[in-house]
Amino acid sequence: MCRLYAMCANEPTRVECSLVHAQNALMRQSAKDAEGLVHSHGWGVADYRDGLPLVEKQTWAAYHGEHFKKSAARVYANTVVAHVRRATVGGTSLENTHPFHHGRWLFAHNGTIPRFAAVRDKMMQHIDPVLQNDIKGDTDSEHIFFYLLSLQIHHTDKPLKKIVQHGLQQIIAWSFEVAPDAQAGLNIVITNGEVLVGSRHGRTLWHLVREQMTTCSECGLSHVHHRPGRDYRAVEVASEPITKEKWRQFADDVVYTIDNDLHFEVEGLLTR
Repeated sequence: MCRLYAMCANEPTRVECSLVHAQNALMRQSAKDAEGLVHSHGWGVADYRDGLPLVEKQTWAAYHGEHFKKSAARVYANTVVAHVRRATVGGTSLENTHPFHHGRWLFAHNGTIPRFAAVRDKMMQHIDPVLQNDIKGDTDSEHIFFYLLSLQIHHTDKPLKKIVQHGLQQIIAWSFEVAPDAQAGLNIVITNGEVLVGSRHGRTLWHLVREQMTTCSECGLSHVHHRPGRDYRAVEVASEPITKEKWRQFADDVVYTIDNDLHFEVEGLLTR
């Protein structure tokens, strides 16, 4: 179990309130989520600078100290991914802390693959040998990331949504083979800063679409230095609703896409 957050906007946007100050900010979820669980095994916040990911991660709880707050306060970006970890596969270490990154790609995961050691043996056969050397930790999450990157490398003609859809279908099938009585949790986010694709499978997930500028109820300010004449649009995704606004829950077993024009599409995960 973990808690994740992602934001895409057509103008640089501050996310400090969503991560720190809101009624159910990610930092608050790290101390106690909706199920009463604590997510204290590390945190990470990532955005893009000059087209490349800037990732800050620590192995202690987000609700401890000022470091998470300072990291959240610096972010002013079009694309943001953040995560607080409750370890299920792999120990507490920076190598096992989300978000993971490779080149322009960022990835975060909420969920667990049951009996992952057995699934890993199947998955490794399909991870490009060059990428295998870049796996630093021992989580199921990082292996999922590099498996999806391998599919992307070998199927550059396919949309990222289809690659994620196919890859997660295969992981679900492998998981069922080795643990038919346990469901895999596969809420993922993967982005290159231009397109973001995610999924809901076996864990809670919500989204909020903003079609216009708003004044934050927490800080009383706008989170955007708005450019006149342009329509503002943003999409936030989170394991739990962050604010008292009208967040909508994803149906289970879906893949969603947020493209560079902020078009938001949802499709069945198991659709072939």
